[in-house]
Amino acid sequence: MDLSEITHTSLLGIYLNDHLAGATAGVSLVERTAQEHQGTPAGAPMSQLATEIAEDRQSLLDIMSDLDVEVQQYKLAAAWVAERVGRLKLNGHLLSRSPLSSLVELEGLKLGVEGKVSLWASLRALTDTEARLDKTRLDELTARGEDQSRILEKLRLAAAVEALA
Repeated sequence: MDLSEITHTSLLGIYLNDHLAGATAGVSLVERTAQEHQGTPAGAPMSQLATEIAEDRQSLLDIMSDLDVEVQQYKLAAAWVAERVGRLKLNGHLLSRSPLSSLVELEGLKLGVEGKVSLWASLRALTDTEARLDKTRLDELTARGEDQSRILEKLRLAAAVEALA
């Protein structure tokens, strides 16, 4: 293996582990957000998103395994801590949720999903040179992520009206 192969393999591992850390934080956030919205009009779509986003994280783990990329546990731990620290925001409500909470959480989820769509597209671009990547599966993951982004945008706009109007 020449130096360029080592560098590319290392960079791919870093890239995938960074996305896995983001996905780990995203799963935690979407599960908590879905719980907060139970019994509201956003409850059912949030619950579905929580299921799908967790499945997408597992798909990333499967891809990493297929590519022989080792999971860097310290990045997962850092993501877990960062998501919890992110809950401590100055929103004008010390002991309860602010109307801004939903808006900010939905914006964060939408950004995360858009990052995930970019990940799937980047991996899809490698399928001509990396036989272990499944074009069809990456196309499916991309389409699902785009659908998730559209749903989150609708929920985000409704939260914006509720919080800011």
